[in-house]
Amino acid sequence: MRKLSVMVLTLSMSLLLCATARAEGDWLTSWDEAARQSKKSSKPILIDFTGSDWCGWCIKLKKEVFDTPEFAAWAKKNVVLLEIDFPQSKPQSAELKKQNSALSEKYQIQGYPTIVFVSSKGDVLGQYGYDKGGPSVWTKNAEKMLKKQ
Repeated sequence: MRKLSVMVLTLSMSLLLCATARAEGDWLTSWDEAARQSKKSSKPILIDFTGSDWCGWCIKLKKEVFDTPEFAAWAKKNVVLLEIDFPQSKPQSAELKKQNSALSEKYQIQGYPTIVFVSSKGDVLGQYGYDKGGPSVWTKNAEKMLKKQ
């Protein structure tokens, strides 16, 4: 029984660390902060419009692409990451919900996941979503989209 308790505790801690990594890592949740970082770095903003706790394709994109070291290295070099989440069971502040709804309306988001690349001023540079093939395919297609600008 003790071994089971230790395993459950270890698994719980691992899941917590994974969840915290995205929330506290390079993914921002504030448009204002993303715009500031974009302006300072001259990198476009990659906005991930997601339903992180209910959207199957969003979860698949996160697992297959966004949570990989290859994507993390690409993103650090090329974009500012902004997650705009519409969860069903995760709590969000009223301010965050208001910001996310306004951005969804501004960019006319029709479904999830939708990835929108924008300038620091909010001008659309391209739009993307889930694409099979993992991080190398996804980042290659994202780069093509960004180079057209």
